[in-house]
Amino acid sequence: MAAHRSGPLKQQNKPHKGGRHRGRGSAQRDGKGRLALKTLSKKVRKDLSKVDQRHRASQLRKQKKEAVLAEKRQLGSKDGPPHQVLVVPLHNRISLSEAFRLLQDRDTGTVHLNEWGSTHSFMLLCPRLKHRWFFTSARPGDLHTVLDMAKVADTILFLLDPLEGWDSTGDYCLSCLFAQGLPTYTLAVQGVSGFPLKKQTDVRKKLSKAVEKRFPDDKLLLLDTQQEAGMLLRQLANQKQRHLAFRDRHAYLFAHAVDFVPSEENNLLGTLKISGYVRGQALNVNNLLHIVGHGDFQMKQIDAPMDPFPLNPRVIKSPKDPGMAMEICATDAVVDMEEDLKVLMKADPEKQESLQTEVIPDPMEGEQTWPTEEELSEANDLLKETSKVVKKVPKGTSSYQAEWILDEDGESGGEGDEYDDIEREDFMEEESQDEGSEKDEEEECETVTIGESVHDDLYDEKVDEEAEGKMLEKYKQERLEEMFPDEVDTPRDVAARIRFQKYRGLKSFRTSPWDPKENLPQDYARIFQFQNFINTRRRIFKEIEEKEVEGAEVGWYVTLHVSEVPVSVVEHFKRGAPLIAFSLLPHEQKMSVLNMVVSRHAGSTEPVKAKEELIFHCGFRRFRASPLFSQHTAADKHKFQRFLTAASALVVTVYAPITFPPASVLLFKQNSNGMHSLIATGYLLSVDPDRMVIKRVVLSGHPFKIFTKMAVVRYMFFNREDVLWFKPVELRTKWGRRGHIKEPLGTHGHMKCSFDGKLKSQDTVLMNLYKRVFPKWTYDPYVPEPVPWVKSEISSTVPEMDME
Repeated sequence: MAAHRSGPLKQQNKPHKGGRHRGRGSAQRDGKGRLALKTLSKKVRKDLSKVDQRHRASQLRKQKKEAVLAEKRQLGSKDGPPHQVLVVPLHNRISLSEAFRLLQDRDTGTVHLNEWGSTHSFMLLCPRLKHRWFFTSARPGDLHTVLDMAKVADTILFLLDPLEGWDSTGDYCLSCLFAQGLPTYTLAVQGVSGFPLKKQTDVRKKLSKAVEKRFPDDKLLLLDTQQEAGMLLRQLANQKQRHLAFRDRHAYLFAHAVDFVPSEENNLLGTLKISGYVRGQALNVNNLLHIVGHGDFQMKQIDAPMDPFPLNPRVIKSPKDPGMAMEICATDAVVDMEEDLKVLMKADPEKQESLQTEVIPDPMEGEQTWPTEEELSEANDLLKETSKVVKKVPKGTSSYQAEWILDEDGESGGEGDEYDDIEREDFMEEESQDEGSEKDEEEECETVTIGESVHDDLYDEKVDEEAEGKMLEKYKQERLEEMFPDEVDTPRDVAARIRFQKYRGLKSFRTSPWDPKENLPQDYARIFQFQNFINTRRRIFKEIEEKEVEGAEVGWYVTLHVSEVPVSVVEHFKRGAPLIAFSLLPHEQKMSVLNMVVSRHAGSTEPVKAKEELIFHCGFRRFRASPLFSQHTAADKHKFQRFLTAASALVVTVYAPITFPPASVLLFKQNSNGMHSLIATGYLLSVDPDRMVIKRVVLSGHPFKIFTKMAVVRYMFFNREDVLWFKPVELRTKWGRRGHIKEPLGTHGHMKCSFDGKLKSQDTVLMNLYKRVFPKWTYDPYVPEPVPWVKSEISSTVPEMDME
């Protein structure tokens, strides 16, 4: 009997590889308890059971809940700073004085009034609720005041109109506040009780529906009676606080009292004493202090006076009559201020941050030494070798005679002159045809007299013709930039090789190399640059979280002695403007290059050109600068944009003090009437001087004669030398062809070009040239006060809320 033999289609299984890989158990047995160094250095991960996982999750939830409750209890308590509430009426029909009258209920607690010019404020102490509030107000028309006070407010109380909610000025103010970043907010409606009882429910429903686009899922509270005001105060006290990233890592202070002591040498400078409650982080006297709108300063010392608004005032019993008791209130606290005053901390000159904002450049740095004699001789020998030219000359000709003998290429006459004669004849024929057409048009035209009305004369008196002409020119430039991006006309009075001598050609804008340290301007010697900005930012933020700072703790009432402050800061405060101070992190006083991502605001329609002076709100800073615009891409080179377009987000590049992201950015433009209009909003991207902004220039030419893959192109250049100068640069066409210059023809800038395909007669030949551009150094920390917004001025740009 024959044995069975498997055929060629038999399944072949892989053999078991037992010797190569070991399991975890066998490795542990062979190791006999020994562990690798890598395993020892890492944290041992424990696999928890389901019960342990649930227990750990509940512990984390409990810790987060306790942290939120502790934050609520700290704010407004006797140990924490007062709960600062900014009241913003969003409609001109809202009565701010009536709202303050309802909130200043003597039955609720003790009220301490305070008035600073146009800014009204009061302190409300409520021992029954164990809470104290500090109410301030700002009108939406005073935009910079609203934005500055919103940076330090714990809660914003928006007062709405029952019919319209907010007007155009209020809507514009909300746009700015949303772009900057809203802290905790509450919505209150004033005036609903004035409607009949049957219509009050419908009014509230319509208002809630209209408010949804700005504040979805937010409850509307009423503010018409004392009872409703009490409910509003409870809501403010129990709200969960929202955090703003740019202020949580800084110590900041809202000034309750300001005093100025002029120096003996100069009355215009002196020591500014700012009193207020420390918020955010602990305040160290060695750090720098930034006063919003005025600049950076150094502190000399920090005093700790008695709190003028204690939640539970001290009670002093009379020694003669034990039954009599006297409370120490805020007015009495001022008298005892000097007795209880103690110096908390004085500045240490060795540890104090410097006010140096710029690097002092050394003009001799990077200078080369004079070359030696050997180097000069080597250079001369190399020059002689490269300058030798081989020519065919008659026998017996000397080297001097050979210099005067022309090559075949240098002979005069020939094809080039014939080509110039043909071109001149064609030009004369075109010129004669144009003159004949102009005569025909003159014969067909006739003059007509048009009358002008009196109303037109009155209207023209209010029109500024110079401003209208400038704006028309800007609109034309923006329109041309959209239709023909980066295209420029080659000048005829200046050679193109001189006009575009700073430009270069690139094989590929995306992949061609470009050294970021090449040909830097003189201003780059004045700025600071980080070796690794991300690591520095991470290290500073980690120190804030882990390191304990010596100084004034959060919630303490302190007096800061700020040195070398101009007297204009006090005058600004006395006129009613708020005084807000932020402590600076390390390096934040130094100048560098800031890059910000912004998008065009929907209400802004006027063209904004690059390098125009704009007003910036970047984090807690406010300054003026002239920015560059560039595309927001992930490449190493970014194309320069001549205008701030509304199509996509752009990157704004300016010289400004270092600010660590995240931080919000708002861009304003000062109009001719003094008002500031919002043009763009965004966020801070990075602090990077090496980010390259590349300006592109496109030179255009037109095909004159077209062959199979060759073409004669004209009007790109106007002389022979320019064609030879730009010969290495690659050409492209609007229809996707690529090519290069073969040789010039004649002396009027015509050139023979070869392409990778046949050209169409309606195609356009283009040449891309590139150069790196840098922003202008126009940084100014002082921003003039704008003219307040009124409804009639912005009704054309910001639509009112539709109640239908």
